[in-house]
Amino acid sequence: MSGKEVKYINDAFSSNWIAPLGPNVDEFEREIANYVGVKGAVAVSSGTAAIHLALSLLNVQKGDTVFCSSLTFVATANPILYQQAEPVFIDSEPESWNMSATALNRAFKDAERLNKLPKAVVIVNIYGQSAKMDELLAICNQYQVPIIEDAAESLGASYKGKASGTFGKFGVYSFNGNKIITTSGGGILVSNQTDALKRARFLAAQSKEPKPYYHHSELGYNYRLSNILAGIGRGQLEVLDERISERRRIFQVYQQELGRLIGVNFMPELENTFSNRWLTALTVDENLTGMSIKEVLAVLENENIEARRVWKPLHLQPLFKGCRYYSHNKEEHVAEQLFQTGICLPSGSNMSNDDQMRVIECLRSSLN
Repeated sequence: MSGKEVKYINDAFSSNWIAPLGPNVDEFEREIANYVGVKGAVAVSSGTAAIHLALSLLNVQKGDTVFCSSLTFVATANPILYQQAEPVFIDSEPESWNMSATALNRAFKDAERLNKLPKAVVIVNIYGQSAKMDELLAICNQYQVPIIEDAAESLGASYKGKASGTFGKFGVYSFNGNKIITTSGGGILVSNQTDALKRARFLAAQSKEPKPYYHHSELGYNYRLSNILAGIGRGQLEVLDERISERRRIFQVYQQELGRLIGVNFMPELENTFSNRWLTALTVDENLTGMSIKEVLAVLENENIEARRVWKPLHLQPLFKGCRYYSHNKEEHVAEQLFQTGICLPSGSNMSNDDQMRVIECLRSSLN
């Protein structure tokens, strides 16, 4: 917490606006929309809820398919199952670690041949780095299939001067406790489609119709964000740019101190993009370092340093066994390779220099 949140929380208490609506919610939506440059936003209980609403707004139903990034957290694809639709997983490419345009194009060609285009494509920007949106947009536009941009980890990042999360028909940010700013738990759906956002508010408030009694004609969800949590978000948003600067500084120190080690490579930043460096991620080549990721993690854990492997690709998860998957190319499965060699280092905005140097020295002595 920055301390700036207290004012907005106190406002919620003093005005007795505690429920999932109120001035903080309204202002938080407006402030996020202004920050990323879209016409509107709907604050909800989680990023997962925002993805679910986006799929509902696109009328994804049982039997439909949705193309989805494979290298991501399970929350990206779970809402596809909520709608009883079928996810089709798309591999990453090495320059951004995000969705491969080559694999996506192949998936679309197969779908066209089968006369079953997807209802949507969910593109993820992992660890704060944008995907190659120009290439991905061109393919999706060719087939007139809408994009949901899962920017849960990339608030404040940009691609060619435009905010991450604003390229698709809908964009999603997360304010979970581990994100670059937090509302404790929460998320937001953004779009330039104001009529769609109006319907999202309706669905997120149990689809309660405007009558003088409780009247419901369709399925709704209890997804609205509380006025207190939105107040936390407003205070957090005031320090977002500071948080991004700090995360980028932490990344630069790691890169400067470890980047010369043979077999160590950091997650790239595409030309003309700006990553928020939510997490510092790198790969370790066991053939060059003599250490596997499992061994590196064990060394760090022995020093009471928490680190994790990068996301396990969803096409390898038991939950999605049997789902179709398109690799970057026949010989190269990028997401699988990143899972086998990638590691995320401690990267918190309040990480001290001493703590970071302790992580660096531990890795340097192990990998050198």
